[in-house]
Amino acid sequence: MSKFARTLSILIVAIMLGVALASCGTTPTEVPAEPVVEEPAPVAEETTEPEPTEPVETPLVVAYQDFSQKFSPFYANTAYDHDVANMTQIGMMTTDRVGAIVFNAIEGETRTYNGVDYFYNGVADLAVDYDEASDTTKYTAHLRDDLKFSDGEPVTADDVIFTYYTFLDPSYNGSTTLASYPIIGLRDYRTQTTTEVYDKYFQFFEDVYTAGVIANYGNDDFTTKYFNGAVWDEMSDGTKVAYAMRMWGFGKLFCTTEVAEGEEAIKVADCKDPVAFKTAGTETVYDLVETFPTMEDYLTEVMAVYENDIKAAFPYESTNEVDVFKDAQSAFIGEWGPKDEAMGGEGVANISGIKKIDEYTVEVTTKGYEAPAVYSILGISITPMHYYGDPEKYDYENNMFGFEFGDLSKQESLTATPMGAGPYKFIKYDNRVVYFEANPYYYRGCPKISEIQFRETASNEVVTAIETGAADAGEMSYNKTRYEEVMTYNGNGEMTGPVITSSLVDNLGYGYIGINASTVNVAGAPGSDASKNLRRALATVLAVYRDVAIDSYYGEAAAVINYPISNTSWAAPQPTDEGYKVAFSTDVNGEPIYTAEMTQEEKYVAAEQAALGFFEAAGFTVEDGKVTAAPEGAKLSYELIVPGDGIGDHPAFAIITGARDSLAKIGMELVINDPADANILWQSLDSGQQELWTAAWGSSIDPDMYQIYHSSNIVGLEGSTEDNHYHITDEELDQLIIDARKSDDQNFRKAVYKEALEKVIEWAVEIPTYQRKNVVIFSTERINIDTLTPDITTFWGWMNDLELVEMN
Repeated sequence: MSKFARTLSILIVAIMLGVALASCGTTPTEVPAEPVVEEPAPVAEETTEPEPTEPVETPLVVAYQDFSQKFSPFYANTAYDHDVANMTQIGMMTTDRVGAIVFNAIEGETRTYNGVDYFYNGVADLAVDYDEASDTTKYTAHLRDDLKFSDGEPVTADDVIFTYYTFLDPSYNGSTTLASYPIIGLRDYRTQTTTEVYDKYFQFFEDVYTAGVIANYGNDDFTTKYFNGAVWDEMSDGTKVAYAMRMWGFGKLFCTTEVAEGEEAIKVADCKDPVAFKTAGTETVYDLVETFPTMEDYLTEVMAVYENDIKAAFPYESTNEVDVFKDAQSAFIGEWGPKDEAMGGEGVANISGIKKIDEYTVEVTTKGYEAPAVYSILGISITPMHYYGDPEKYDYENNMFGFEFGDLSKQESLTATPMGAGPYKFIKYDNRVVYFEANPYYYRGCPKISEIQFRETASNEVVTAIETGAADAGEMSYNKTRYEEVMTYNGNGEMTGPVITSSLVDNLGYGYIGINASTVNVAGAPGSDASKNLRRALATVLAVYRDVAIDSYYGEAAAVINYPISNTSWAAPQPTDEGYKVAFSTDVNGEPIYTAEMTQEEKYVAAEQAALGFFEAAGFTVEDGKVTAAPEGAKLSYELIVPGDGIGDHPAFAIITGARDSLAKIGMELVINDPADANILWQSLDSGQQELWTAAWGSSIDPDMYQIYHSSNIVGLEGSTEDNHYHITDEELDQLIIDARKSDDQNFRKAVYKEALEKVIEWAVEIPTYQRKNVVIFSTERINIDTLTPDITTFWGWMNDLELVEMN
């Protein structure tokens, strides 16, 4: 069973792996400086300096699910690829066993968990300061001064600056949400337009576009003759303005003689050179040789045509989930803003809210306050500028940041070969195995194990691989069959014994079934009631099979959830909360579908009948208890992709097969696509063409919903994180997400998030399925279990303190 999980952000993996792998650097010949060994006891004084030891040669082999070879700290987008990247990285943020930030990480802090004191330290001291007077928040990171990358180069504030500018470049298309926060000067830099000029053209475009008059747009003579890339590029700015005005109906082209005669617009074919242009409002004539309209002239014409009341003319409404207005507006501002005279031809050289204070200190200032921002702003990995960028192009004082503005080709070219200051160096990916070697410069000391391998292994073979010695550790697909398999190998009826040691904690994430609103809708309108009812019909039938399927697969190791959020989050609605509802348990009239007295079989029948009601409300033809015809844009057959290794090994597989059979009874077909290679699913999601699918989300410490559900992050949109695979676009949902971000009141945020989660359910684009336990198993025989980090939690993974792990 392949349980790929796309992470909510690079941040959380950096925190849980790269960051937590953090605390004290050495070289092959240096003595470690204050090595920190995490023991379950208070640390009050400095530890003695141990003699450096030679790493042992026995490799640690970890069984892993399939990789997609995006091993970059910038571009990794599956949990497994992130794990590879973060073996090589360090992050600025350190968190403890409950996910709380350790702000004084250089000196370190002792915190109690489960009655035991643990000492935490890391690579940087962090600070967050909100100033009410200016309504700004300052985020500060001060690095320790002894950090080195795995090639021996020092880690400095310049590397942090480079990392920020990579994430914030307008051409960046990775999964971080860093650019969604109001960093001072960020918009100016990304648009190369100052706020004053930006606002000018923002309003300018809104006025022009809202006018909504498109005249002669299409395959007329002028368009055919002149509107192609080569000719357009050769046009002067003034000619382009005239052309744009003509296409929007604010002017007409004439031959010179016909202007004099006052005749109407002519066909270009009848005139050798359309050298004159007359505006529609003021009837000003430009010869397009010596005189041209300007942008200000354009606005004047608009105002003249609509008598200064263009707001009342043809308001634009977005359709088919893409806000064409915003896209066009952005392109317009990006084209004309930087050319404004007020810009002086200089553009915007830097992001004013990001400052290098000294060789090891960086500050980031944002407008206002947003609760999740600290995790994105201070939770980054520190990437080596000299590797991912060009040192010749870095000069902070002269606004050079390691690459040309808008060109991340160097960073992209190294996606498959990560490098950083983490505990291990990436060597290669070969024959489905990732090879790592110990980093002798790692600041917590050279790792005890000299070589680690991440070996791709089918999920149903992990237990056998550890028992036979093909692997030493791995995440187990925790179901009843695997559970019994481990206990059999141990011979003691327990999950931990002489052969295999198991670690079970709640997984920071959850399983779900997704529905793409862009491909599963009626009449091409994803947000219509009809489209929602279509998806509700499918979701209702899928949801009724969850209880039996999840219990059968996981037993006590998982539970069904009813909201699209991990139960590990403080924001997750609980059954005891007021207004808590079972997902998709009401019919088209809002009445309960099920009663407490119903048997499971009776519930299946009830779900089928409820689905018919939703289908009929969606415009489907329903006759004699079956769907016989679909409305425009909808179908009688949909595909669901499930990454079950081609053999149905997936916790949701029984849900899907049960739903398929129920839907068949009422005239609908659910086609199950179970590819042997899970990358087929990810490729489909990336293309935005999938209909239904099943996967799992990895969650973050903060329950911010922006990356997954905000309309700006729909797959395919420019500047998007491309994680909104549901293609949900809802202004109310967007506002709820932003409102929750801006408060530090947890009770308020929880209430707002509940509204937002209910909005997702209303759209019926996600069926929450299960919250499972994370089960990592180790070879008791080959790994020194006593050297694993103690008290593994949801927020503190087994790879924390990885440099201390030893083989037997």
